[in-house]
Amino acid sequence: MNYRHHYHAGNSADCMKHALLIALLTAFHRKPAPFMVLDTHAGIGSYDLTADPAQRTGEWHAGIGRLLDAPPARTLPLRTYLDLVRPEMPHAYPGSPAIAARMLRPGDALVCCELHPDDAPLLRRHFARNPAVHVHERDGYEAIAALLPPRAIRRGLVLLDPPFERADEFQRLADAMLTARARFPTGIIAGWYPIKHRAPVRAFHDDLRERGLPDVLAAELTLRPPLDPSRLNGAGLVVASPPFGFEQQARDILGCLADLLGEDQAGYDVRRIAEERS
Repeated sequence: MNYRHHYHAGNSADCMKHALLIALLTAFHRKPAPFMVLDTHAGIGSYDLTADPAQRTGEWHAGIGRLLDAPPARTLPLRTYLDLVRPEMPHAYPGSPAIAARMLRPGDALVCCELHPDDAPLLRRHFARNPAVHVHERDGYEAIAALLPPRAIRRGLVLLDPPFERADEFQRLADAMLTARARFPTGIIAGWYPIKHRAPVRAFHDDLRERGLPDVLAAELTLRPPLDPSRLNGAGLVVASPPFGFEQQARDILGCLADLLGEDQAGYDVRRIAEERS
């Protein structure tokens, strides 16, 4: 994939990723102890939907635009997500770091990594007045070993959302998830991936399981059967150490998204690909 998020902000993959991200972060609110979020591929924070890249593709119309136009009774599992993004629409769509920042409480922290030389300054500017957010212009994969475990915080989420511009990105994502688990054993580790056809996804899941990453859930949304390797047919999120109740929340969220965004034969799946260690 040749992927710049400016063209794809607010599309179906974003809706899926961000609705699940909010469900994960909401779980931290059950306890008063602080948490930290590490976003390894953060982007610019917010995306202008009136600018040329978003206007050229128009992908957000078939994603967040369609969800906001749907009757409220059909979007109940997405209520928190839609309430969060609605104030910026239709002019802008928040990226994952902006969404995570809005979920922070006093004492919580967000660490963002962005390597692209044009995007990192925009991300830094976006959070210039937020002392709870720290922006690093560096490679997100490399930052995992450098920034984990967080100091003085035992709870947290590592979100790996790579652009999948390289042929070996699934391998790099698996390596990063194993490193993050080793460095931050009390954290939740989540990795996003595209679904074009099944073979690379199966190999990725097998790799995580065979290398011993425990307690892993895969949540996937497919807009159409994933048979054409030249198209983005869906997206998935693997979550290591998912919080209590997340599995059912993911089913509700993805079922709603498949109903509202999918084509004929759209579907979703939430399944455990690695069990907890006894």
